[in-house]
Amino acid sequence: MRRNAVPLALAWVACLLLAACSSGQVRRVSEPAVNIQQLTVRTDGGWSVDLRIDNFSSVPMRFDRVTLAMTVGGQSAGTLQGQPALTIGPEAADVATLTLSPSPAARIVVADALARGGSLDYALDGTMDAAAEKGGSRTYNVKRSNALGPVPGLPGVMR
Repeated sequence: MRRNAVPLALAWVACLLLAACSSGQVRRVSEPAVNIQQLTVRTDGGWSVDLRIDNFSSVPMRFDRVTLAMTVGGQSAGTLQGQPALTIGPEAADVATLTLSPSPAARIVVADALARGGSLDYALDGTMDAAAEKGGSRTYNVKRSNALGPVPGLPGVMR
């Protein structure tokens, strides 16, 4: 009986030493993602663009600057620029609303998609500045393509 107690005690001590050496939660900072959640055509012809920012990191991240060239239906719409100043929790998402005065060609493409009730391809290409909690700011490259469709019952809105 005593012979089995010694290896068991040594195994228990080894487990305690391993537990004491662990440093707690792993800090993983991952590249964020951004998509257009909603595009609203305003009465003045400008656009209100709701950007969904996904934080895939295991720590909160602060998103300070966004600069994204936007194309819709193959036409350059302009550059979305803003300073959302959003802090997004670990593995969570939030929305930043930016405005854009789109190019005439982009306005026509969006108006056509809304009029025919069809989908519209878009692309975002640029950078986002973000900082982890207790860390310096870093610039992330963003390249995203997706599609939007008109929202029934909400004129001038695409999601």
